[in-house]
Amino acid sequence: MRRVPGRRERVLVIGAGLSGLAAALHLLGDGRRVTVVEAADHVGGRCATERIAAPGAPALRYDTGASVLTMPDLVDRALAAAGLTAAEVDPAFAWAPVAPAYLARYADGREIAVPGADPAGLAGAARAFAAAGGGDGAAAAAGVADLAGLLRRMHDAAFDSFMARSYDSPLDMVAGPAARRDLLRLARLGGFGSLGRLARRRVGDADLARLFSFQALYAGVAPDAARAVYGVIAHMDTGLGVHYPVASAAGSGAGAVPELMAAAVRRAGGEIRTSAPVTALVRDTAGEVVAAEIGGAEPHRIACDAAVATVDRPIVEDWLGLRPRRGLRWSPSAVVAHGAVPVALTRDWPAAHHLISFGRRWAATFAEICAPRGGRLMGDPSLLVTRPAVTAPDRVVDGHEPVSVLAPAPNLDSAPLDWGPLAERYVAELAGVLEDRGLTGLRGGWRVGRVDTPATWAAAGMGAGSPFGLAHLFRQTGPFRPRNLHPAWPANLVAAGSTTVPGVGVPTVLISGALAAGRLGCGGPR
Repeated sequence: MRRVPGRRERVLVIGAGLSGLAAALHLLGDGRRVTVVEAADHVGGRCATERIAAPGAPALRYDTGASVLTMPDLVDRALAAAGLTAAEVDPAFAWAPVAPAYLARYADGREIAVPGADPAGLAGAARAFAAAGGGDGAAAAAGVADLAGLLRRMHDAAFDSFMARSYDSPLDMVAGPAARRDLLRLARLGGFGSLGRLARRRVGDADLARLFSFQALYAGVAPDAARAVYGVIAHMDTGLGVHYPVASAAGSGAGAVPELMAAAVRRAGGEIRTSAPVTALVRDTAGEVVAAEIGGAEPHRIACDAAVATVDRPIVEDWLGLRPRRGLRWSPSAVVAHGAVPVALTRDWPAAHHLISFGRRWAATFAEICAPRGGRLMGDPSLLVTRPAVTAPDRVVDGHEPVSVLAPAPNLDSAPLDWGPLAERYVAELAGVLEDRGLTGLRGGWRVGRVDTPATWAAAGMGAGSPFGLAHLFRQTGPFRPRNLHPAWPANLVAAGSTTVPGVGVPTVLISGALAAGRLGCGGPR
């Protein structure tokens, strides 16, 4: 594996999200001097918990980025790289399993509570779901158990050899006996076929199959177009379980994870500067990065021997004066509305931290939001409703709880909509849809305080207005994804985050931070 030449002592990490903080911890554990700069006034990036005020309701804390958190052991690994544990950094920090991992509700009125890390419970839930629709419950239970086992084996074959590694060439996929063995295992398991078709064939029930294929949205492609190996995302949800920070020095919330990691960075001797946006990279005559220009209230320059950039690739290319790489495909985007609802209304709703409300037109939905051009808003929306107070009751304030609704949407390359006048009207429409599907009182009782749209994400520098990074097309996956040590970049500039390897999602961006540190000569994943 190529590495940045020589040992670089002063490393600048650009971005205090999960990938940047993970990189910083690995670097600090190797004795480097690390400064992390963040444009926002808080750490977390796309995994933050923020206080939002809504008209006629108390200010509440909302998860404004990732809320489905899996593989918490990766956070422990990042802390351990700096010789720390969560208990040492924040004795109050505590995870709790999200139970159910999510509740899926279908257009015909049926629903299924999906347990995490409970294969027998999952099979039992599938049995009852199929029987309620007049299907063969025993066959559904057997099919779900079969698929869950298959996805577990895919995860075991893919994780170390292909997810937790950097690439310099496609030949790296067959470099060494372990990689060759695992590649053969994936092929035999059907990992390079269609995820959607594999799920339907194994389960035998198209509705149940959705539970193992909707996660393709995180990869930026429709389930039938996604490679089956992306079923490992479903395994993380259903096989390993979803977890949530219910206590910390910062309170409950997904944002407690980056707050914990940031506290660890400081404890290990690193520095974090928020409200410190990078405006340019300074290069020496050999082309290496030697400093970054910082804007904000007090513009200044930070010198460095190497840098890790976690922002989306087009921003870095702009700093370097490089022509943007052509042909990149960005994932679909989303509209996310955050608002307060009186608990007098929500007490009659399903007790689910994550509620997936499926529309009837499943295939049409992906055609609408995944089209590279000519995309449009969902005609029959499938939506994610997030209620953190179900798992963390401390989030209820003055009789109100935070409720967030995520609606997948085409990115701005696909559909350059004018979101200014559209956002409020669209959110009202979504509230009506969800009320008609059983969330009684949402239409009139939801006091919305903030709406993030593709335009919001674009203003924050995210490619094509998508918070999900580059789509996981075959040509943008593994060794074909933009490298974290790219030959066109300065030799001492490394990438991390969702526009390089391994890809999109909380576990993968945590891994990407460790991989970036590895390119600078630190231990950890390859």
